[in-house]
Amino acid sequence: MSKIDLEHDAWVLVSDARKALILRNAGDNVYPKLETREVLEHPDPQQRALGTDVPGRVFSGKDGRRAAIEPRDFQAEAEAAFLKTVAADIGRRVASGEIKKLIVVAPPRAMGLLRHDFSAATRAVVKAELEKDYVRQPLYEIERHLTQA
Repeated sequence: MSKIDLEHDAWVLVSDARKALILRNAGDNVYPKLETREVLEHPDPQQRALGTDVPGRVFSGKDGRRAAIEPRDFQAEAEAAFLKTVAADIGRRVASGEIKKLIVVAPPRAMGLLRHDFSAATRAVVKAELEKDYVRQPLYEIERHLTQA
């Protein structure tokens, strides 16, 4: 794995499907000092609060057979919508010129959704991606992980 270059003024997005930390490095490569710029959190309602639905049925016209349809996963849909808002917020910051270098840290599933939702301009400023879940760790631990990666 190549070393992550955590330059001065590089921005770091640490996210999972429920929480996103938008950080800026006020330090340098050797001694990073991540400062929190914004924390976005997705409320975590239970599945029954998001919607209730019985599994659907499909009826075959010829012989009258029935088959079940997979029920909608409202939780996954809400998490995808949250990651879409995170990507839009980062895209707005990139478009305004606030973010020039970005490092993205997210678990694999969230990383895939973020990649899909990032604009072309945002993808151009992404300097490194790390598929790890560090969102619940303190800033000094995130700094340590990024300098060791």
